[in-house]
Amino acid sequence: MASKPLSTVAADGFWKNNPAIVQLLGLCPLLGVSNSVVNALGLGLATTVVLTCSNLVVSLIRKQVTDAIRLPAFVMIIASFTTCVELLMQAFTYELYQILGIFIPLIVTNCIILGRADSFAAKSALVPSVVDGFTMGLGFASILLLLGAMRELIGQGTLFSNMHLLLGDVARNWEITLITDYKKFLFAILPPGAFVFMGFLIALKNIIDQNLAERAKQKSAPVEKGSKRVRVTGQIN
Repeated sequence: MASKPLSTVAADGFWKNNPAIVQLLGLCPLLGVSNSVVNALGLGLATTVVLTCSNLVVSLIRKQVTDAIRLPAFVMIIASFTTCVELLMQAFTYELYQILGIFIPLIVTNCIILGRADSFAAKSALVPSVVDGFTMGLGFASILLLLGAMRELIGQGTLFSNMHLLLGDVARNWEITLITDYKKFLFAILPPGAFVFMGFLIALKNIIDQNLAERAKQKSAPVEKGSKRVRVTGQIN
């Protein structure tokens, strides 16, 4: 694979080729867990760690693994890091681990991680692979956070509730109640609401990309200079 500048790799992972709103990968955990900021942040961090570490290891062993065992080896690497993250969450954020439930071990089957390992890390050097894994994970986590914030705000009228489940006692008083005596909007909390908000985010990105493309086209267009007078000599019959 021809090497890309690290800035291009980072831009692709976070924006241009965002796994959530461009590739539309990993939608099951994305839509199932993003009903609050703390849930979204927990799963986003776990996915980013596994994605970054698996890309690192796959890049290191890419020349020693044959095509016959490539995919099984990648799955074992991803499963190992997922197990490490799962055990860490059980030790330090057990209540959040119970809330996220099956979605933590299902990181193994997340097509974003296996896809980046096979299509990028297996063909690229160490540093670009780590940058790709980190920015892809960061792009996925950012969409998770946006969805979580939107759904928590509209569904419950709060932000950053139960953040102590992830960050400990220091975040126990972080909850912001934006609307007092708010009657919960159940549709926003349930998975069908996630589809609607996801559609808004995709539409917003398309609008931003369209505006950026139009601005770039205007800047690259040749500047028309003022008209010149042409002297015509002779007679016209």
